[in-house]
Amino acid sequence: MAEDLQKKVAELKDQGNRALTSGNTQEAIRLYGEAIKIDPTNHVLYSNRSAALAKASNYELALVDAEKTVELKPDWVKGFSRKGTALSFLGRHEEAKMAYEEGLKLDPENQQLKDGVKDAQAHLTGPAGSQPIGGNPFAAPGIMKRIETDPRTKGFLAQPDYMEKLKQLQQNPQALGNHLQDPRIMTTLSVLLGVDLQQAREEDMDQRSSPPAKDEPEPMEEEEEEELTDAQKEAKEEKKKGNEAYKKKDFETAIQHYDKAIELDADDITFLTNKAAVYFEMDRLEDCIKESEKAIERGREVRSDFKLIAKAFFRIGQAYFKQENYKDAITYYNKSLTEHRTPEALKKCQEAEKLRKEREENAYVDPEKAEEEKALGNDLFQKGAETSDGQ
Repeated sequence: MAEDLQKKVAELKDQGNRALTSGNTQEAIRLYGEAIKIDPTNHVLYSNRSAALAKASNYELALVDAEKTVELKPDWVKGFSRKGTALSFLGRHEEAKMAYEEGLKLDPENQQLKDGVKDAQAHLTGPAGSQPIGGNPFAAPGIMKRIETDPRTKGFLAQPDYMEKLKQLQQNPQALGNHLQDPRIMTTLSVLLGVDLQQAREEDMDQRSSPPAKDEPEPMEEEEEEELTDAQKEAKEEKKKGNEAYKKKDFETAIQHYDKAIELDADDITFLTNKAAVYFEMDRLEDCIKESEKAIERGREVRSDFKLIAKAFFRIGQAYFKQENYKDAITYYNKSLTEHRTPEALKKCQEAEKLRKEREENAYVDPEKAEEEKALGNDLFQKGAETSDGQ
């Protein structure tokens, strides 16, 4: 291919990546398509468009592009990850499991693929580990009592989004595939089926040290699983500069570097969580919450490490705690603990619980005292009035 055409393809791909990062999925799909017209054998372009199509909920076409990716480069793990993801969204969990397993033959230690196999297996198997799940466990008699009395799930009942998901699953068990990335749903399924699926996942995490670089979420433009692209290397450098500025409390400069890193590598959510940390230090708490939410959403899409997602939930909890909104702080601390338990998150959650309880007790006691004082004043006034009338 002529050099000018190669540059055009690279330009269209970069524009597509930026569009996808900003949430403009249709524009990203269009740009990747334009690049494919010029270079129809570029596996990365099909992989990127598959991701964009999946984000746009067009899972059938996402699968077509994922299969094309595998066809063009059968030794590239990312293609099997894309294929498995599309199949999972389509509810074809047996095929998704097979796709992830094919990828693991190429990279046996790839955590994203391992997690994909577990998610697919969790949907396919029941308590015996080999039989399909019969009926709808979320619509079983006495489900609310079981959730309420089990210490692993009783705290979820106070979370509106959890209750909404539970209602959806009671009405449509096929929707489970859309909620497998929510650890609360997996924990609930564990309780209902009598198999601790979430604990198995957490134990697997505990047995691992920090994941090697090749297990981290790859950026959209990654060419090879084991190597960093120029864009990814540049993103890491921008992050490093941002960290240095952060330590010097030069927050505006830090944000500029993190924004550049995000632009270069949309799949590394540490850039978003670092940016959220800067906003927290600046007391821009609403911005802190928004960036953390972006990190969680993106982390779900690219199957980021649970510890990173837990960190984002914890950051939201910290922001609410700083606002003295202890109720929401507790909610997000619990979400963090569900993803990955840390002593810090547990301690902060307990502290927030204590402060919320004290506030509720004071809110209950103070009006009562005020009412007593008011009654006493009225009584004294009445006695004074009676004395005056008697003179």
